[in-house]
Amino acid sequence: MPIEPSLMAPLLISFVIGGAVGSLLFRFVIAAPRLARLTTYAEALLQPQSSGPVRLAGNDGLADVLHRVAARLATVETLATTDQLTGVLNRQASLRRLAAELERSNRYGSPLMVGLADIDHFKRVNDTYGHAAGDIVLRHVAQLIRGDLRAGDTLGRYGGEEFLIVLPETDVDSAAAAADKIRRLVGRTPVALPDGEQLAVTISIGVAAGSGQGLRLDTITRDADTALYAAKSLGRDQVYLFKELDDERTIHRSPITASARDDAVAVGRLAAEAAEDRLTEILSPRNGWSGKPSQMIADLSVRLAGAVGLPEGEIRRIRTASLLHDVGKIAIPEELLSKPRELSSSEWRSVMEHPKVGQIVLEQAGAMRDAATIALHHHEWFDGSGYPHGLAGADIPLGARIVAIADAYEAMISARPYKGPKTHAEALAELRRCAGTQFDPELVDVFVAQIADAVALATEVRAPQLQTGTGG
Repeated sequence: MPIEPSLMAPLLISFVIGGAVGSLLFRFVIAAPRLARLTTYAEALLQPQSSGPVRLAGNDGLADVLHRVAARLATVETLATTDQLTGVLNRQASLRRLAAELERSNRYGSPLMVGLADIDHFKRVNDTYGHAAGDIVLRHVAQLIRGDLRAGDTLGRYGGEEFLIVLPETDVDSAAAAADKIRRLVGRTPVALPDGEQLAVTISIGVAAGSGQGLRLDTITRDADTALYAAKSLGRDQVYLFKELDDERTIHRSPITASARDDAVAVGRLAAEAAEDRLTEILSPRNGWSGKPSQMIADLSVRLAGAVGLPEGEIRRIRTASLLHDVGKIAIPEELLSKPRELSSSEWRSVMEHPKVGQIVLEQAGAMRDAATIALHHHEWFDGSGYPHGLAGADIPLGARIVAIADAYEAMISARPYKGPKTHAEALAELRRCAGTQFDPELVDVFVAQIADAVALATEVRAPQLQTGTGG
């Protein structure tokens, strides 16, 4: 039966669109990694357009439909292959690109370089400046690396703060030079944070390179990861090249024996204790409100950390930080800290610098570097109104939230030049009142439950009788 001419255009368009959808459906079914994107594609394709209804007559209408279908397909493909935070390829797309380059290298014997780049101390960035700043750092590093690559090179976000770099037609020497150029570029380009602070960032890069037969995806990525591990173990901010030795043996990540690990931990603890003892000795002559280490705050912090189930290593770190959290006050004049009257604005700004000074002191103390983040943030408030960075809630490191409660309790029951002490019960009531604003409410509940029945001695202000173990 002949088809009415007026129906030709709609039928043709239906055939073209149906064929395109069918073809893509087949592609998604065959390509398993893209199966999850099928629903997104269908929704995007059927979404009404803001440009008005589709015209179903004439060549202009058909061309318009096809152009818009092509644009929608391109958009969906971009969504399926791009990491939304950094704008570079996501892990799956970058690995597919690497697989294609490996096939070409094996077929034609061409050289190929694979690099894994990792942002150094990225957790510290998140702990110190917050996750929003961490996102800025990730985008910054991704843009720097992408801007330094050639058109045929590949950059993808491999996971977390790691990036996969693929350089086709690049031999071993050129690969090492290219990776080191990227490393230096990132190191000399600071990140601008919204508050105007310039943050220095470095990266470590592990490089694996080869050519010809035998290159495999799992092997070359494992070698690059091994090289990255070596770069970070040797001090970070450097490039390490995975290479074969003359006797055809390869360098692999060497496991450490249990006895060697125990010895290393013991030496590390001795170093930490020596540094802690020396700093404590320097601070001991000072008053309690001007930086003198408080065994009471340490005991309270350890007890609270143990009650919430933290591991032994984290409890030791919190104990060190609680003893030395006010070490930054050594940079503040004693007469200012002892002033019995209200501080002026300029004087208060000087006092507010002590967490940052404390961070610098502890970072320079090597063995106690992990405690620096806690010292930096022990004056952050749970509602975000504290200082120095205005972090809130879970963005404040757990250790800092713990020390803040113990520090506040000790300050309230102790005499100061500007106020008298509170009773044990009054101090606990004040902690409860400030739960949810100044302090983590869940930690306040645990803290109060731990020491609610303890009684401060009436003759002198001393710590409640506490068990010093890590249990609750």
